[in-house]
Amino acid sequence: MEDPYLWLEEIDGSDALNWVRQHNDTTTAAFRTDEFTELEHRIRQALDTDTRIPYVRRRGNYLYNFWRDATNPRGLWRRTTLDEYRNEAPTWEVLIDVDALAEAEDENWVWAGATVRHPQFDRALISLSRGGSDATVVREFDLQTQQFDAAGFTLPEAKSDITWIDRNTVFVGTDFGDGTLTTSGYPRTVRRWKRGTPLGDAELVFEGDSTDVAVGASHDTAEGFERSFVERAIDFYHAEHYLLTDAGTIRIDVPDDAQISVHHAWLLVRLRSPWTVGGVEYPAGSLLRANFENFLGGDHTVTPVFTPDEQTSLLQMSWTSNFLVLVTMTDVRTAVRIINPTDWADTTVDDLPPLQSVTITATDDDSDEVFITSSGYTTPATLWHGTIEEPGTIALHDIKKSPELFDANAVVTTQHFATSADGTRIPYFEVRSPHDTPGPALLYGYGGFENSLVPGYSPGVGLGWIERGGTFVVANIRGGGEYGPNWHTQALRENRPRAYEDFAAVAQDLISRGVTTAKMLGAQGGSNGGLLMGVMLTRYPELFGAIICQVPLLDMKRYHLLLAGASWKAEYGDPDDPNDWEFLKQYSPYHNTSEDQVYPPALIMTSTRDDRVHPGHARKMTALLEQQGHPVHYYENIEGGHSGAADNAQLAFKTALAYQYLWTQLNSDNS
Repeated sequence: MEDPYLWLEEIDGSDALNWVRQHNDTTTAAFRTDEFTELEHRIRQALDTDTRIPYVRRRGNYLYNFWRDATNPRGLWRRTTLDEYRNEAPTWEVLIDVDALAEAEDENWVWAGATVRHPQFDRALISLSRGGSDATVVREFDLQTQQFDAAGFTLPEAKSDITWIDRNTVFVGTDFGDGTLTTSGYPRTVRRWKRGTPLGDAELVFEGDSTDVAVGASHDTAEGFERSFVERAIDFYHAEHYLLTDAGTIRIDVPDDAQISVHHAWLLVRLRSPWTVGGVEYPAGSLLRANFENFLGGDHTVTPVFTPDEQTSLLQMSWTSNFLVLVTMTDVRTAVRIINPTDWADTTVDDLPPLQSVTITATDDDSDEVFITSSGYTTPATLWHGTIEEPGTIALHDIKKSPELFDANAVVTTQHFATSADGTRIPYFEVRSPHDTPGPALLYGYGGFENSLVPGYSPGVGLGWIERGGTFVVANIRGGGEYGPNWHTQALRENRPRAYEDFAAVAQDLISRGVTTAKMLGAQGGSNGGLLMGVMLTRYPELFGAIICQVPLLDMKRYHLLLAGASWKAEYGDPDDPNDWEFLKQYSPYHNTSEDQVYPPALIMTSTRDDRVHPGHARKMTALLEQQGHPVHYYENIEGGHSGAADNAQLAFKTALAYQYLWTQLNSDNS
């Protein structure tokens, strides 16, 4: 049937924006109470506090940081030395003040990152976004004069990919005109651009197909191993990898769903599916090594570096100059291992706290320095620092600690397992104060793109929910990467409903265990998790008392036609293929609402400037639910990109709005 709300897909259409403003006013008026104002203020204070950890990346002699606070809401790009960083209040050298830049240029600039030239560290390519969108403007910045180079490398607004080759040369992929972007809106070509020449004259070095997700290039500057690579992303999970030579490209002959890393003499291959090589089948989730030059020459001898099992998977890997650092997970509990490639011996780091998630925050290609962060749901982050020594040991020191930003006294984190419809055990974390009677609970989930949800400290969750006495639950459903690639592929395409069954199983387990009741159970998710929320609303309404649906996909008939949606066909399927639409239409929230069904109240939130997931999904779903008479509120931030907020003030507002909404709904009839 014809879609009556297509007009809401006009992002900046006057009628659509008037609709947005009217809904924003209604929602804000309904929930802007004194309690909301106090919560918003406390969350803003927590986000702006000067005592939180300023995370850094080493670039030569300096540690670089991007920082936002109450005085600098758009942020400062700054640097310091390690000795100074060790101080409680280090002195920083400010390189770019984004607030001052935005004011001077009368632009709504949001910081989008910096690429510093290696190993000279004399220049940087700065990306700035208007309002927080994925599309950016790129400018060259001179780190010696600390000024933008007006004659330097500059790109107009686009979803670009740019990286240094040498001081006067970059690889660039951007919008060069008709036919130079993929249907997903990303670069289809890689070009070599020389300083002082027009962008349009950049030399074409590689071209993908229009149906690819994107192509991109990188350059390895390691002494003795200088080389360039091209990656052609065919879809979200399949890519071709090439070594770029003067004579052309050489295909690196690994499975196209594998991820690779080339470091010095070594090629690492991380498998997403089983691979038989040399007569041996290696399981999905394995990490294999080979001599890179030998592999290119046809010797495909590989050796396992990491082999998964039913409970353990590889979460993260990062090279230092001489060592490989891995983070593994066993039943969603992390551990750090150091690999010495001289003999590939494996050492586990023992002096990190238990029952917290651990991530590699930064490593240095030019040394064996490591920054590691540990964090829990009620334990603020600690930043650990150390240098790996031969044969592969490290003495870690807690160089920075975040403060406690909410009251977690007597709050306990436990792990439980629910049983999904097909018998699969689904882990989930539960954060709560001990009490005997059911109370308000919030269940959070994502379940897609092999993203793993691990424990982490969130002032917003703490202030808005846990401190109030609410139970906070995180479900590690299929579609994520908590148990490796197979955990993801079990909920891929036509199997997507398994993720929804998993989430519903956790909700049912919370109710049956007496933690909460259906009327007091809320659910929250964003992006792919917003799709999850849409399915919970339309397929499992009896399990929830309220739902928060953020920056969501909801119209699975048109998602591939909107912004970056085409890049996700490998995850969900192609609606234009009748066979794929047959399973997509079974759960597409926009196509499965009914005026005869009773739905829990929902708050749907998005951003006008989200150029990844189109705001039309959220707008149209809200309009349809309203037309059918269902309880729904809507809020759309005019800025913010896919994150939904361009600065801490906006983030504090939307966070407070979500938790105030849930708290009001879940406590309204339960006194």
